[in-house]
Amino acid sequence: MMEFLWTLIIGLVVGVIAKFLTPGRDPGGCIITMLLGIAGAFVAGFLGRQLGWYAPNEPAGFIASVVGAILILLVFRLFAGKKSSS
Repeated sequence: MMEFLWTLIIGLVVGVIAKFLTPGRDPGGCIITMLLGIAGAFVAGFLGRQLGWYAPNEPAGFIASVVGAILILLVFRLFAGKKSSS
């Protein structure tokens, strides 16, 4: 349970950092960016466990979470941009 809560907290911070590192207009605003940061933290943790970087139930590291959030943010912008330009 603590791993989940820690991932949520880190994800919120990571979302803000990812937004700062990838400036530009986001279709969803600040709240969506923070939610994408949470998703990035979960994705980084999942991938890290699959690759053997993290033990089971161990949350992702801070840098991996930032990278995961940036990737999710870029993919989100790609799909949201295509949807709005149609």
